Amino acid sequence: MEFKLDRTVFKASEAKNQVNYGLEYRDKSPMELLEIAFYLNSIAYGFSLENPPKMDRTAFSVRKR
Repeated sequence: MEFKLDRTVFKASEAKNQVNYGLEYRDKSPMELLEIAFYLNSIAYGFSLENPPKMDRTAFSVRKR
């Protein structure tokens, strides 16, 4: 799925004026919402969708009970 961030759509305003916030995403499937979130994370953290960063598996450990 191809996304494009339209920076002209959003503007700063008070919360009471944001009546339609989220209506665009109401009919999206959970998978579509995850794809949108992944795209927004790529914008925020500056990585390519084709080459996402690898997870650092050394930061986690498994303990036996």
